Amino acid sequence: MTSPHLPRAAARVDRPVSVSGAAPQWGSDYFAELIRATGIEYLALNPGASFRGLHDSLVNHLGNRDPSMLLCLHEEHAVAIAQGYAKASGRPMGVFLHSNVGLMHASMAVFNAWCDRVPMLLFGATGPVDAAERRPWIDWLHTAKDQGSLVRDFIKWDDQPASLAAAAESVMRARALAQAAPCGPTYVCFDVGLQEKRVEAMPPLPDPARYAQPADPVPPAAAIEAAADALAAAERPLILVGRVSRSEAAWNDRIALAELLGARVLTDLKTAAGFPPEHPLHVGPPGAFLSPPQVEALRDADVVLAFDWIALEGALRTAVPQSAHPARVINVSLDSYIHGSWSMDHQGLAPVDIGLAGQPDDVLPMLLAALRRRIARPRSAARLPAAEPTPLPAGPKLDNATFAATVRHALEGRHVTVTRLNLGWPGDGLRPRHPLDYLGNDGGAGVGSGPGNAIGSALALQGSGRAAVAVIGDGDFLMGNSALWTAAHYRIPLLIVIANNQSFYNDELHQERMAVQRGRPVENKWIGQAIREPAVDLLAIAAAQGARAIGPVSEPAALAAAIADGLEQVRAGALCVIDARVEPEYDPSMKRGMAVNTEPGR
Repeated sequence: MTSPHLPRAAARVDRPVSVSGAAPQWGSDYFAELIRATGIEYLALNPGASFRGLHDSLVNHLGNRDPSMLLCLHEEHAVAIAQGYAKASGRPMGVFLHSNVGLMHASMAVFNAWCDRVPMLLFGATGPVDAAERRPWIDWLHTAKDQGSLVRDFIKWDDQPASLAAAAESVMRARALAQAAPCGPTYVCFDVGLQEKRVEAMPPLPDPARYAQPADPVPPAAAIEAAADALAAAERPLILVGRVSRSEAAWNDRIALAELLGARVLTDLKTAAGFPPEHPLHVGPPGAFLSPPQVEALRDADVVLAFDWIALEGALRTAVPQSAHPARVINVSLDSYIHGSWSMDHQGLAPVDIGLAGQPDDVLPMLLAALRRRIARPRSAARLPAAEPTPLPAGPKLDNATFAATVRHALEGRHVTVTRLNLGWPGDGLRPRHPLDYLGNDGGAGVGSGPGNAIGSALALQGSGRAAVAVIGDGDFLMGNSALWTAAHYRIPLLIVIANNQSFYNDELHQERMAVQRGRPVENKWIGQAIREPAVDLLAIAAAQGARAIGPVSEPAALAAAIADGLEQVRAGALCVIDARVEPEYDPSMKRGMAVNTEPGR
């Protein structure tokens, strides 16, 4: 994962009253030094007795040295913050998770980070492993024989070292593997007995420079040449831009590649910005699933070049059902290196004619150079046009399309990063022109990660000149809202716009489809979905944790004014939350007696 080289965040930190400066005396002092040696800048945690010794060492032994501690109100938020930080910066954060109970709390967020392929160092604690040292009741509850098994199926590696010397190897290995492509979380669990043991002679600390992650592999020259031959001969090439980095140089190279080939380009909203949707070669609108124009473009292609596209097999099958897609497929990805058998996040097995095992950013310049030897001048004269302003929508209400157009209107011309979009966001509602303009979804397709992800991204973006803006649903906010205290306390500036339709509305639509399919009353779809009577005061929740609250707003002009106000407050260092009342939308095909809508993803 290539870093965009953002400067280190300048967040407020909680400083200890004094620093002992003494040599390490306890096992946890050594563990703290090991964590510091990983180079992580921040360690998010919710406190727990299983690492009370290490907590003391982080505060009173390390003192003002890195990593800085971020207190969170829930373990799931701690991991979500680390995920958001990695999405924006390309760098891992550390997270400490209390015993088995904290790890279970965090497990959904760990799964998100795994599916999102972001680096993260998870640290845990258990025990004491020696039963003779356990306090009655509580230490027994917080001890597991194989704690890592709780998350082993969706992390890259875990260990529970039985000595200080073994811990040195474990931490260095975890650091290297988390950042080796494909990236992902790793987990090291420290025995309480080792943490709280006085140590007379400490093992030497490892030199982190001697334990760097391996360089990313690149395809052999013959494979690059074969791919270039196929692309140069293609009449209707198509590029699928999936998981790529925040590098501006790679962004420009992807544009150059598309113009050189005259290739059409697809992107989606699950992944961060990889190509400008306003470019004439882009086929859209993008979404979580392929839009009809994208399906048609994929169906028409004779050569498909995929840059780590999520669900490549599913995309090909959507375009050409019930048969193998006739196009030659070139797949640039290392994702198969991380595939397991517990989770189906690896998606279907795609037909691939030329597999280029490498990171998209590494393979891209190799392909571009090989193609420039074959193609004298760009085959397409299409260029990214100047940005056209979005007019402020008229009308008294905010439906999904009006809401998105209003948000886009209010953000245009401002240096912002959209960290997240709500489920109802229309595919043409965002127009990124830089790889940091949009950071994609959470990976695991759950609910509740939005606030934490946004805070982590905002932390990483401090000092970059960009304001972080998250657009999230009310259900996502309600599940993850206690993450806001961390942003308020550490003065991490962020604007959150809540698309509030007072429902888990995505599931209302699912119930609507079931009712139509089964000939049952559509009018019942709201039961078990609507968040009303009483409506939750989302702004009161935000304000109670130190956020500036604006709204509720329910029409375009008021929302645009609220966003302008919120961005000014964010520029001044505040956390700001807007409650935008978005009208639920109803699918006109979902009426009793009508056929079920079979559009992909509907």
